[in-house]
Amino acid sequence: MRKVPLYALAALLALAGPAWAQSVKATVTKVDQAAGKVTLDHERIPKLDMDAMTMAYKVKDPAMLKDLKSGDKIDFEVDEANGQYTVTKIRKAK
Repeated sequence: MRKVPLYALAALLALAGPAWAQSVKATVTKVDQAAGKVTLDHERIPKLDMDAMTMAYKVKDPAMLKDLKSGDKIDFEVDEANGQYTVTKIRKAK
């Protein structure tokens, strides 16, 4: 069996890492604090094989919605679990 140097493995993992945490650009169209949901007009999400669209998403932590309002430009990350899409991170775009 051929051994791979540790630095080579670390470099490969550094390159592969960003594919898992994929930020998506969107515009907030609605914030529903009570339901813990945000509606986003977002670009294509390659990791989920999802086209650009407007869709409501549940958020992992409702506190993420505190400072959001309709019209805000954001970058977000979303994951799928048990057939449900959940926003895991939100950052206001610069």
